[in-house]
Amino acid sequence: MKRTQSRIATVALTALAPVSWGSTYAVTTEFLPADRPLFTGMMRALPAGLALLLVTRRLPRGEWWWKAVVLGALNIGAFFPLLFLAAYRLPGGMAAVIGSLGPLWVAGLAALFLGERPSLRTLLTGIAAALGVSLVVLKATGALDTVGVVAGVASSASMAAGTVFTKRWGRPEGVGPLVLTAWQLTAGGLLIAPVAFLIEGAPPALDGRNLAGYLYLALVNTAVAYWLWFRGIGRLTATSVTFLGPLSPLTAAVIGWAALGQALTPLQLTGMAIAFGATLAGQYVPRVRTAPTKVEPFSSTGQISRKDSMDLMVPAVRR
Repeated sequence: MKRTQSRIATVALTALAPVSWGSTYAVTTEFLPADRPLFTGMMRALPAGLALLLVTRRLPRGEWWWKAVVLGALNIGAFFPLLFLAAYRLPGGMAAVIGSLGPLWVAGLAALFLGERPSLRTLLTGIAAALGVSLVVLKATGALDTVGVVAGVASSASMAAGTVFTKRWGRPEGVGPLVLTAWQLTAGGLLIAPVAFLIEGAPPALDGRNLAGYLYLALVNTAVAYWLWFRGIGRLTATSVTFLGPLSPLTAAVIGWAALGQALTPLQLTGMAIAFGATLAGQYVPRVRTAPTKVEPFSSTGQISRKDSMDLMVPAVRR
């Protein structure tokens, strides 16, 4: 019972990460400077990473230098610019739907690198999640932009690979998820910075509204959210974690309806119900049944032998 309650709590806390990420699209379009996806990605990652490094005061050692760079590139360095490029070029809901491909990406990569063979239930649940989210954005306004779609697909694939390798490599002994988050955000932000200045030039002039948006993205949307995400990866399966991903586009749709005046049709509401149901179904973990241990302590004479009496002293769970 306690184990079940602990898992539910872990899932709930991990789910706060994609819920927070669902606000990214609204914040990007309403608070941030236009057409600066690389600068925005850098501002989201690097300040948060440096702040966490100051708090944790721990740097990678040995092979974890290059592992931190690889994970930082997959989860942050490539993911953020591609995500913001999609957010700038597509309507919020349409950009968010690409994230619904995450469970299918992770199912395939987990089979290759984690030995987690996807079940038929997992694949069907992943398809249901993608279908549900697609219905949510089916009536979204705005032209379909090819570059935005490609960027969205690539960002989903990058995040899925980062999730799988984060699970595969785990963490160094004595290192918690907050330290791992600091390493990845810093590495990813440093990878984005030179590309941002090379392609987009000098930073834009920022007003109070822009600074408030970047502060929210760096602290709540990134530092806290990624800490919860990496914490969840360490305690749940990669597939279970990634099935929380559809909560991001669902949150984006709700924010669009509540804050931006975007209408939701009955078809979109149906899609939200399907996607949310798939998210819950993705958390189901079948119980592994073990055969009961047969204990025969009595000898043929009806007496307990010395060997059998010693066996009775050993807990069954250790046999």
